Amino acid sequence: MQLSARQTSIHFPRPAMIMGILNLSVDSFSGDGVADIETAIARSEVLIKDGADIIDLGAESARTNREPISEQEEIDRLCGFIELWNKLPSRPLLSINTWRPKVAAASLALGGEILNDIGALPDDQNARICAQTGAALLIMHSIGVPKVPHTHVQYENVLAAMESFFEEKIAMSLAAGLPHERLILDPGIDFAKQRDDNLAIYANLSRLHRFGRPILLPVSRKTVIGEVLGIANAADRDAGTVACIAEGLLQGAQIFRVHNVKAASQTVRTLCRLLN
Repeated sequence: MQLSARQTSIHFPRPAMIMGILNLSVDSFSGDGVADIETAIARSEVLIKDGADIIDLGAESARTNREPISEQEEIDRLCGFIELWNKLPSRPLLSINTWRPKVAAASLALGGEILNDIGALPDDQNARICAQTGAALLIMHSIGVPKVPHTHVQYENVLAAMESFFEEKIAMSLAAGLPHERLILDPGIDFAKQRDDNLAIYANLSRLHRFGRPILLPVSRKTVIGEVLGIANAADRDAGTVACIAEGLLQGAQIFRVHNVKAASQTVRTLCRLLN
């Protein structure tokens, strides 16, 4: 299986990739956001040193108890970072975390290999932007628009609903001109899902291999971990995150999105050696 992202081509099977989270906002749920671009660049260099294969850059918190920022503010934050990022002598893949088409178009015009869309693709605009720029598209399962609570959502069968969703969104992306090898799938842990929905996805993640695309598992410090362990503070959930990475590896996930890159990288390297 191949993943293409602009000039980069990645072939699976290979060791699982680590996507390091970089929040260019002060209201990250995990408390690790940074306020200015120079600090964010320095933070990205630490993530790279710790083993990040991908940096996932976001400028707006996905928390539903925080007001959204304007499109222009999001563009200014992202593009300011990308301009400095492009001057670094050695860089891993850069993922742009946004769901707004105007923001995606402006930021991907400057750089970035992946668009991490948490908006559940209500239409094909972001797929078309990726088709035009050469970026890969990360499709996340959810219901409804971001920044709005969806704790009321109930599924008769969350796995069947998720598979139907990906069938529809993959077809939409292909029709928009985006090649199959430029798609990544994300089950959207904690997004429009309850604890038992999330646990069912962790236990049955391998069902998504039927689509023949890399699976990104966003495991880091999630609410479901806090619910299972009784830990309210997100920053204290790294041990639970490691457990979820282990299960994800057994289920065949290829990419893990995390805050603590060093712990995740060491977990993946150790488990891959033990399993092989």
